[in-house]
Amino acid sequence: MNVRLEPVLREQEPVLQNLMQFYIHDFSEFWAGTSKGDLQADGRFEAYPLASYWTDPNRAAWFIWRGDILAGFALVNDHAHSGQAIDHSVAEFFVLRKHRGSGVAADAAHQVFAARSGLWEVAVARKNTAALRFWRRAVATTPGATEIREIDLATPEWDGPIILFRLGG
Repeated sequence: MNVRLEPVLREQEPVLQNLMQFYIHDFSEFWAGTSKGDLQADGRFEAYPLASYWTDPNRAAWFIWRGDILAGFALVNDHAHSGQAIDHSVAEFFVLRKHRGSGVAADAAHQVFAARSGLWEVAVARKNTAALRFWRRAVATTPGATEIREIDLATPEWDGPIILFRLGG
């Protein structure tokens, strides 16, 4: 399996916004009973705020490719849900359902982590139990990951487990 990350260029933002529609659709099941994730009158979800991914050096956006097939995306920033001083956080991560369970996501996650050393945070929404299982495995199998720990928050700002780990120096 040939999984690779490719930086998303500013002119490719429309492609990333298209993928974000699938991501928000998948995630909307966790927002039942709230106004989050409602469709707009044009039948689309609200555009995701991406502009800072091309101006802030602490942010990165990658397409995930399986061979020559676009399979998903990853967004990294330095926003800490935990309130702790971190270097990097997985902001959003998405692999199309067709490619899930095949190792694409784990391989892509390992490549994302390998791209930047430091203290990482992966926050998982409490209701997203499948993602929590995935991230626990992905972090545990990340080459060079140390100081792996998990905390649980239930605050107005964040509700769910947060995995923290260090990679590299």
